[in-house]
Amino acid sequence: MQQTAYTKPLPVPDSESTPFWDGMREGKLMLQRCASSGAYLFPPVTFCPGSLERPEWVEASGKGTVFSWITVRHPVPRDIYAEDVPYVVAIVALDNGCRMTGNLVGCTPEEVRAGMPVELVFNRVTPEITLPAFRPVGG
Repeated sequence: MQQTAYTKPLPVPDSESTPFWDGMREGKLMLQRCASSGAYLFPPVTFCPGSLERPEWVEASGKGTVFSWITVRHPVPRDIYAEDVPYVVAIVALDNGCRMTGNLVGCTPEEVRAGMPVELVFNRVTPEITLPAFRPVGG
């Protein structure tokens, strides 16, 4: 079966984010953690806020709860996202303490609630890029 080429915008990994994107491709959520404070950091940074030391990369569970969300009903740009609407973009409070954004899949926009438990899913869109998304835990 021939897969259609992915034509939407893609992230461009840089020196700070490459370990995150490598982990996504391998089916792992890799986040940074400050060794001195223990705080998890997202998006990736070069130095820990406050201590200015280099954070370490650790694997995280990808479980969390919906903190906030928007339902996109008017696609911008229309020629790229018209077939996707409506869709939900959520800010997820990960169990380890940081927040991350991603599409919320596996439920209708009307089913989304603050505090709803979610888990990370890996959306492989090209051989190099796997995008993060979230789905409700337990269907």
